[in-house]
Amino acid sequence: MASPRDHGRRLGARDLLAATLDPGSFRSWDTEPVDVRPDPAYAAELAAARERSGCDESVLTGEGRLRGRRVAVMVCEFRFLAGSIGIAAAERLVSAVERATAERLPLIAAPASGGTRMQEGTLAFLSMVKISAAIAAHKSAGLPYLVYLRHPTTGGVLASWGSQGHLTVAEPGALIGFLGPRVYEALYDRPFPEGVQTAENLYRRGLIDAVLEPADVPAIADRALNILLARPSGTPAGPGGAPLGADDPPVPDIPAWESITRSRRPDRPGVRKLLRRAAEDVVPLNGTGEGESDPGLLLALARFGDAPCVVLGQDRARQSMERPLGPAALREARRGMRVARELRLPLVTVIDTPGAALSKDAEERGMAGQIARCLAELVTLETPTLAVLLGQGTGGGALALAPADRVVAAQHAWLSPLPPEGASAIVHRTVDRAPDLAAAQGVRSRDLHANGVVDRVVPEHDDAADEPDAFCRRLGAVIRQELASLVTTDPATRTRSRHTRYRRLGLP
Repeated sequence: MASPRDHGRRLGARDLLAATLDPGSFRSWDTEPVDVRPDPAYAAELAAARERSGCDESVLTGEGRLRGRRVAVMVCEFRFLAGSIGIAAAERLVSAVERATAERLPLIAAPASGGTRMQEGTLAFLSMVKISAAIAAHKSAGLPYLVYLRHPTTGGVLASWGSQGHLTVAEPGALIGFLGPRVYEALYDRPFPEGVQTAENLYRRGLIDAVLEPADVPAIADRALNILLARPSGTPAGPGGAPLGADDPPVPDIPAWESITRSRRPDRPGVRKLLRRAAEDVVPLNGTGEGESDPGLLLALARFGDAPCVVLGQDRARQSMERPLGPAALREARRGMRVARELRLPLVTVIDTPGAALSKDAEERGMAGQIARCLAELVTLETPTLAVLLGQGTGGGALALAPADRVVAAQHAWLSPLPPEGASAIVHRTVDRAPDLAAAQGVRSRDLHANGVVDRVVPEHDDAADEPDAFCRRLGAVIRQELASLVTTDPATRTRSRHTRYRRLGLP
């Protein structure tokens, strides 16, 4: 496949709009560019750029339909002075963002730019401020902002509106970087290291969410908007107005150690299986957006029935003794909390971990601080929260995702300050008393339910590993019901109840 660096294969702005939007649906919002009073040489450059590109500026804005849904769009035309953003282009972008916000439209941006326009100097450079402010206001209104980074995207464009997406994907092979390699070489008299400023490397580093061909952009945008714009109908109570869970079967009295043993089965379904079997739409997000990722945590946008949410799921299949859950996973979780806050979406945390990393690296990268920040952000998050205790719930790694408005547990899930073997070693100086200590500590779902830690327990018949699909669908139905109920609850009442729940926990 040809690289997007092959200029002959690169899609221009109008070609990209035609490939992304429903046929014939694009409607321009653009008016005559503002007059920047160019000097004669710059005026000649602008005239040549218009002739070469067929556009009157470096950006096109407007609206269209994406699989039938009305969306706002803004796209760079690289053939117009390398897609650079000057005062006129910035004003066009800001006007489009403000109109999208006023009309409550999701916004899709597709930059391809060398950055701010050198011919207009500092005023063009400072125009990035007002673009960023407009996008921040759009996001503060709870509206989606999706970004497709094209080849190349550099400089002030990447450092402003190119890096603010709720979901950010990039063109394969695209050069994406803060400082363009030609500028770097001119300044430092050596070439920029190979392979750093590429879409693929940014994905590996957790800076973007996916690398996709232009033809694949409509599908992921549609799937994301199916989630972000979903509105649950709401079921405030169970049948006959009874509280949710009132008709759930009693929790079987199974020894704690048996549940712990079952939760450790390698074939037990985890968060990925749950999403595959129980969610209608799933769009994975990747990394912290700040240069880190941890395979032990799955971050995704998802929809259970008509209930949208952000999912933070500890992935049992991608944690190991060699690669335990580290600080980056919790920084990634905090990105998910921020997305939920910005989009006013419910947050679902899925707890399934043998424990967070205990190592020199984890200490030096702030594991304890990340646990503390997750706890602080979760207990104060304005949006509805639902915790799902799916399997092992060991230590601070589990605690970081535990506090929520409602807590649901699988029958054989458990929650403990340490692995029972570790607790036994502390109390009895041997791991042999782990089963006894697990029973005494009240770690199993039955005890958590009795003590008010867990609101509902989802049965396993008689082990989720033996009925993975049926169990995931059963758990998914409970998640859907809980989310629908939470979004109908008065926010002030909900946050007050959350505070009271944890303030009173363990007291008589």
